Amino acid sequence: MTDPMRTARSAARESSYTARTRPLWLAWVGAVTGALLAVLFWMPAAWLTGQVGRATQQRVVLEDARGTVWTGSARLLLSGGEGSRDAAALPGRVDWRLRPRWNGVWLELQAGCCTRAPIEVTAQPRWGGANVQVGPVNTRWPLGLLGGLGTPWNTVQLQGELDLSSSGLQWTWVAGRLDTTGQLRMQAMDVTSRLSTLRPLGSYLLEYAAPGLGQSPRLTLSTLSGSLVLTGQGQWVGPRLRFNGEATAVEGREVALDNLLNIIGRRLGTRSVITVG
Repeated sequence: MTDPMRTARSAARESSYTARTRPLWLAWVGAVTGALLAVLFWMPAAWLTGQVGRATQQRVVLEDARGTVWTGSARLLLSGGEGSRDAAALPGRVDWRLRPRWNGVWLELQAGCCTRAPIEVTAQPRWGGANVQVGPVNTRWPLGLLGGLGTPWNTVQLQGELDLSSSGLQWTWVAGRLDTTGQLRMQAMDVTSRLSTLRPLGSYLLEYAAPGLGQSPRLTLSTLSGSLVLTGQGQWVGPRLRFNGEATAVEGREVALDNLLNIIGRRLGTRSVITVG
């Protein structure tokens, strides 16, 4: 037969033990949660730079990273990839701000040397894919930066200024299919090359147009001015670019540009045929 007094005392002891241990358990949970949030909030920028390097096979490298993943800066280098000795650094530093949002993430990029206004990028997951939007772009970059990518850029060694402008771009992945919408204008101004003593060679316009809705993006190359005349048309077929163009010299500049025309394409008389893909 159960003793009512003994049962009451046992229940009281269990209640007292639970009351004493609950604050300790809650304290441990709070401490662990706080530590995880602190690590996430103060995660060093070097972690992000490592991810960028791996994702681009070391073709885009962020060095001397400072700050955190959320607010930081680094020096931008372009390289020929893992094991390559080619590398070119952007003058100055690139600054970023990264913020989570209820429907995705928001990123702001700015380079003191090259961006006239910050570039905003938003990424949103969606059912079966994702959506990435780039806001207006108004930038100017040194063409010499391309030399860091290795062949053929390290051979041609272009110099000049590259103006990139866009009212916005959008990429949408749905069920493994990529749709791109928007336009990008790339103006290469007063271009020179170590393969020619003629300076400058000229100024050029490369236009990227992506209509979206399952249609392939297109490239159009034209000459704005100069002794080296470049023209061409290109289109993406799946993930690959197919481009056909040609280069010629204006009358009176054939000799000065002969060596360059032999290198940048397949020579057919006075023309140099450029084929990609």
